[in-house]
Amino acid sequence: MTTVSEQQYGQAHAAQYAQHDLLGALRIYGEVIAGHPDTPEAGYSRTQILGIVNQVVPAEEFLAAQTALILRQLRPDGDRRAGGHGQ
Repeated sequence: MTTVSEQQYGQAHAAQYAQHDLLGALRIYGEVIAGHPDTPEAGYSRTQILGIVNQVVPAEEFLAAQTALILRQLRPDGDRRAGGHGQ
C-alpha cells in the first residue's frame, strides 16, 4: 500500500516527465513538501524542484537570486556590517 506522500510524489513525477508540465509538477512537489515535510518524498521533491530550477533558470540568474536571499537573511534590518543583526 502506498502513502499519500508517495502518491502525490508519483503524480508530480508524472507531470514533470510524462506530461512535461513543469508548473503542475512544481505545484504538486510543493504540496508534498508542505503536507508531508518529514517524509522521504519531501526530500525527493526538494531535489526535483532544484532540478527544474537548474533546467529553466540561467545559472547567473540563479546565483544572483541565491546571493540576494542569503543577504536578506543575514541582514534582515538592512545593516551592511558583517553578520547583520545590528551588531
